[in-house]
Amino acid sequence: MSRLLEIVRRDLRLALRQGSDSIMVVTFFVLTVVLFPFGLGPETNLLERTSAGVLWVTALLASMLSLDRLFLADYEDGSLELLALTPTALEVLVIGKVIAHWLTTGLPLMVAAPLLAVLLHMHADGFGTLLLTMLLGTPTLSLIGAMGAALVLGARRGGVLLSLLVLPLYIPVLIFGVGAIDAAVQGLPANGLLLMLGGLLLAALPLAPWAAAAALRQALE
Repeated sequence: MSRLLEIVRRDLRLALRQGSDSIMVVTFFVLTVVLFPFGLGPETNLLERTSAGVLWVTALLASMLSLDRLFLADYEDGSLELLALTPTALEVLVIGKVIAHWLTTGLPLMVAAPLLAVLLHMHADGFGTLLLTMLLGTPTLSLIGAMGAALVLGARRGGVLLSLLVLPLYIPVLIFGVGAIDAAVQGLPANGLLLMLGGLLLAALPLAPWAAAAALRQALE
């Protein structure tokens, strides 16, 4: 646990020192959502109907912007090889980096989402469910993204390959996230869809770090 906290603190310090990734992610999220009222028109009913899908698709794409650099810096400066030689398991490294990635990307997206939902005229009944879906879904996106980032580590055009790998795996999170918000707005029970999102997170928690660690070992050989 102490080693895990050290990795999280180290990555957070690096992220705060650079600051570009978090700003880039939130700026992309805000600007892309702001463009939709211009493209779809000012009709309130249309914006309200599409608000959940717009927010979730944009958040999904924004979370991918910094994935390709999740392990790349440590790989290029040799830190990853040194960490692989220590008694600390690579799975711990992956979990630490996923936590740091979520704190610097997923959490800001979750904070910005309700403000943008007001811009899209989302019904008030959907705000609480929006936050719950973001809380359950964005960590899953980070876990799946870490697995993809490890698989393309060292490959040419890794960013393009990473998108092709993770986007199909993001689809269930998108479907259940948008479905839960739409159900809440329509006054229908959203508990089943929220449970599905929680199930995806529980499944990704053990599987994604294990798969990412295996891919990192392969990249270091």
